[in-house]
Amino acid sequence: MSYSEDRALKALSAIKDPLKDGDIISAGRLASLEFVEGTVQAVLQIPPPQADAFFPVRTSAQAVLEALEGVAKAQVILSAHKPGPQLGGRPRGNPHQARRPEGVQGDGDVKRILAISSAKGGVGKSTIAANLAVALEKSGLRVGLLDADIHGPSLPMMFGTMGRQARAIPVGARKIIVPIEAHGVQTMSIAYLTPDDSPVVWRGPLVQGAIARMLWDVDWGELDVLIIDMPPGTGDAQLGLAQDIKPGGAIIVSTPQDLALLDARKGVAMFEKVDIPVLGLIENMAVFTCPDCGSSHHIFGTGGAKRDAEKLDIAYLGAAPLEMSIRQSGDEGVPISVTNTAMSIVFSDLAKHVWQKALETNQRE
Repeated sequence: MSYSEDRALKALSAIKDPLKDGDIISAGRLASLEFVEGTVQAVLQIPPPQADAFFPVRTSAQAVLEALEGVAKAQVILSAHKPGPQLGGRPRGNPHQARRPEGVQGDGDVKRILAISSAKGGVGKSTIAANLAVALEKSGLRVGLLDADIHGPSLPMMFGTMGRQARAIPVGARKIIVPIEAHGVQTMSIAYLTPDDSPVVWRGPLVQGAIARMLWDVDWGELDVLIIDMPPGTGDAQLGLAQDIKPGGAIIVSTPQDLALLDARKGVAMFEKVDIPVLGLIENMAVFTCPDCGSSHHIFGTGGAKRDAEKLDIAYLGAAPLEMSIRQSGDEGVPISVTNTAMSIVFSDLAKHVWQKALETNQRE
């Protein structure tokens, strides 16, 4: 007996939806169902905060599909993507919103996505993102880091992967990019996909599409969390990325300086507009301790980040100092979190607070 889509749909309709009354078919979870050369592939649309509830669903769906006549193998992908609402047969909303490709989804086994963002450049956002990723990995989690700054990728320098090029492997009818592992973290950057140090001169829509594809077209594997190092700013590109990627939470990075905090408030408002919860604020370059005399100096001011977090009703997740060893380690391709030093403990504590907030947010939603 050959494969039948009707029988596949009937088999899937026997699986209960964990969030709604009824089965996953009637709940509208099935985004696509394809059969190619003995392999049936199903894509289920799910809300990112409830990803854990759907892992048993994926296992059950794969089992019932593989039990069908004519099916040699089944692949079930969990996708956080939601198609835009339709009006008169045409999509509305973000006119540049990227569309997921058909077939295997590289982020299908990613449980959580967290965005590290700053509305202002120069506040050390990428340094915070890199060290958080390593600290989370050291705590026992499976971690990925996507460098979403197309115009100024810094991840390869901080992780010691400068000059390396990612390779692609065929998976079904598609080619999937293999991320580069460094310091225990799965990493991806536009620098891995360009042959030299030439600048990437692209406008907003192309940037959005490139980053979305680095999420969907990369074989991230099974991750507990994928950190997105977002490009600075709150313009069209950042809004589009937030909509395309739809992370389960965002973290704002700012210095204590009033000007930086002004932009940080804009970042919080941006995520609120696209219905992405802000997990909290991390204060970077909070204090400088003179290596010669040991005196402390609050070069960018003091207390402002904590006060702003309270005013915005978001968590103050902690602070990182302005410390020479943090800069040196990043320049040398070994994030300070890799080491066993006092500075690595700072990022270990930040990572604990971030992860706790991520878990609390999932529980509430």
